[in-house]
Amino acid sequence: MATVIALTPYLFYVYESVPDQAIWDTFFGTFHSEVYESVQVVIWTLTGKMIPLILLSIWFFTCRHWWHHAILVPIFMYIYQILGFALTDTYLFDEFQLIHMVPFMAIILPSIYLIRARIFNKINSVDKSIQELEDELTFKPKTIWGKIKQYF
Repeated sequence: MATVIALTPYLFYVYESVPDQAIWDTFFGTFHSEVYESVQVVIWTLTGKMIPLILLSIWFFTCRHWWHHAILVPIFMYIYQILGFALTDTYLFDEFQLIHMVPFMAIILPSIYLIRARIFNKINSVDKSIQELEDELTFKPKTIWGKIKQYF
């Protein structure tokens, strides 16, 4: 995981190895960029969306705090933008329409609020510190393999 994070600057500049032309022949097949008229611009745009998505995903899966579900909102936003970029043939793929995020936010935001309310109910009823309550709600692996995996 640390290797992926360390390689992200190099992964971002992968677009420089792509030709600056509309048609690119590779052994995977031929890629034809109609809207952007340059395959290099397409790859640059795609890496500009994929790198933050990868980093946010790593953060989500390695975060042990009770609020880590809030990271899902930007993750879904980047997924939506990548799908919009891949499936549409318009220049305005970054015109983010918030209405598509409402179902995800309708699940994520109340769950975060309920977890927060549960923490404050325990604070009021028990004499524990906030750190002890956060430790109580964090993921604790039960197997030896899970304990080893939590460090990577």
